[in-house]
Amino acid sequence: MRIIACALIGFTFLAACENKGLRQITSRGDGPDEFIVVPAKPLKQPANYASLPPPTPGGSNRTDQRPLSESIVKLGGQRGSVNAPIPSREVALVNRASRFGVDPAIRTNLAKADAEFRKRKARFTQIRLFPEDLYNKAYRREALDAARTAKAYRRAGIPTPSAPPS
Repeated sequence: MRIIACALIGFTFLAACENKGLRQITSRGDGPDEFIVVPAKPLKQPANYASLPPPTPGGSNRTDQRPLSESIVKLGGQRGSVNAPIPSREVALVNRASRFGVDPAIRTNLAKADAEFRKRKARFTQIRLFPEDLYNKAYRREALDAARTAKAYRRAGIPTPSAPPS
């Protein structure tokens, strides 16, 4: 009986040591979860079959998703403006946002910095009996408290809108 109890306790501790990451539920790949399943566009019969382009192996077809160009259209842009130059009314905004340069490897750099930060802040997160949300624990100092901030502004005499109830 003692051997079985020790084995169960050992397996429990071993299972608790799995590193699931920060709020990671099911994703095991490098990409975001939102793109695991991409629905295809419905098939439409063309008006003239002779006008269809010839099939190209590995090429795109008429029902392929084009998320960047489709999102531009949905947000009020013009079709085919993915590689278009920046409109003159938005040049100042783009220049301001990119004044310190644009890092093409921003996602990998932030992932490394975040992993180091979480490792520093949460020393014993690998040893736990029940899964917990490490995000709030690691970033609790950076969290904003709307009610406390509103009180501080009101004490300073700055008019503030009411905060939603917590």
